[in-house]
Amino acid sequence: MEHLNTFLYALIDLSNAMAPYILFGLFFAGILHELVHETLVSKHLGKDSIGSVIKATLFGVPLPVCSCGVIPLATSIKKSGASNGATLSFLISTPITGVDSILATYGMFGWVFTIYRVITSMIISILVGILANFSEKKKEGQKLSFSTSDEQTCNSSCGCGNTAKKKFSFTAAMEYAFITLLGDIATPLLLGLIIGALITVAVPSNLSSILIEFSWISYIIVIAIAVPMYVCATASLPIAAGLMLAGVSPGAAFVFLSAGPATNTVTIGVVKKMLGTRTLYIYLSTIIVGSTIFGFALDYILKDISIKDMIHMNEEAGMIEWASTSALWIMVLYFLIKPYFIKKKESCCIDTSCVN
Repeated sequence: MEHLNTFLYALIDLSNAMAPYILFGLFFAGILHELVHETLVSKHLGKDSIGSVIKATLFGVPLPVCSCGVIPLATSIKKSGASNGATLSFLISTPITGVDSILATYGMFGWVFTIYRVITSMIISILVGILANFSEKKKEGQKLSFSTSDEQTCNSSCGCGNTAKKKFSFTAAMEYAFITLLGDIATPLLLGLIIGALITVAVPSNLSSILIEFSWISYIIVIAIAVPMYVCATASLPIAAGLMLAGVSPGAAFVFLSAGPATNTVTIGVVKKMLGTRTLYIYLSTIIVGSTIFGFALDYILKDISIKDMIHMNEEAGMIEWASTSALWIMVLYFLIKPYFIKKKESCCIDTSCVN
């Protein structure tokens, strides 16, 4: 019973620390989604140059698109004539950051960690793009080998395949923010909060001591977990906080926050099919090596700062925090139980006894 209470307190602390920033980030993400259209992105990234790589990265940083949702956008960019480098830069920078994730990172870790995460993510994205362009061998008449069915699948699952230009609509912005976007991240966000709380209470103290003394073990662990795992940028934050409180260094947690959203088994398969095996190797190796280098650098920068002082948890929550947590949990639980009621309703309609 004592462990259950500790877990619940940790879960509440994580929720209170993140909920206000997640909700505000979702609100801003909806506005941004209505203002910045996919056709505008594609239009500016069609050149095979370093400039297009930088533009692709800058376009991707604020966009509130999940790891799955970025795939049809990247496909559109590639089809418009963008280089492998520009496509990869956009494919990496978009899911790592996003306004909702940036604000949630600030709410959990403060400005220093947040700014460091955004800047280093941009550097990694640009570096991957430049390396991909450098190694790219153009072939006359080469066509994009990304099947229409793959694109349609991701479009239907993420609701992000519509590139038609339209007028700004506040209602549409809020629908995207709190229905489409929140619906996409509801399950991973809930799992992230639960896993983060579990890590803080379930990791043995002796393991924490080992991780603190041998920080390189933490890096191996998080890389092995982060690369194949699907986790969105916002949902990865409570897991990273739990890892740090359990003894993992801030640098290793940073690696998880960078490699986790940027890579997963689905994206790896798409990159291989869309851009080729050589580009896939550049994509994975640069993310892993770059994240690790910046992780070690972050550990050096924060060597004199206590982890418990850095993570904004166990602080007294006010009315805004409690109201935000309540609203967020209600919406997340709604999206979790919604499919169950839809299936139940469909099953009832099939049953002839339900017909009047």
